[in-house]
Amino acid sequence: MMRFPANFSSRFSAILVYLYAASALVWTSAPNAAPASSAAQSAIKSARLQQNVAIAKHQLDEIASYWTDDVTICRGLGKQLAGKAAYRKLFEEDDPTSPEQIVYERIPTGIEVATLWPLAFETGNWKGHRGGAQGPVVIEGRYSAQWVNREGRWLIRAEVFVALGGSGPGVKMQAAP
Repeated sequence: MMRFPANFSSRFSAILVYLYAASALVWTSAPNAAPASSAAQSAIKSARLQQNVAIAKHQLDEIASYWTDDVTICRGLGKQLAGKAAYRKLFEEDDPTSPEQIVYERIPTGIEVATLWPLAFETGNWKGHRGGAQGPVVIEGRYSAQWVNREGRWLIRAEVFVALGGSGPGVKMQAAP
């Protein structure tokens, strides 16, 4: 059995308090770290919500304006695509007047902005609504996205969606092998 000095507990506690205080001092003394990150987070969240509106309205140019030319995607059921043209084609093939159309919505739950590079990481939930943006959810899951800041504008370079649930016609959709 190990034996510790009688004052070990109080010295250990004092060390922990010191480390906690020192880390708080370092965190709060970083110049402009929070405001820059907060501004970038707000810009990315705003861009995502604006893209959701464009998706609901089937505004193809506006939807695609949030992607880099070399964007990559892994769709919710596993199919992968590369390039803005291929991604845009998915939306072009939709018939916005069809009651069978699925309108996708991304709901950000977290955005982390890199301090060293013009990159950000977004996570969230996504939903596929049947027949329109207010229609019933038939497929849903989680997503992550890499954003890159190019010439002062945040753009999506990569997205990964994973389907985790569904109902109605959503359960009949097939996952890629």
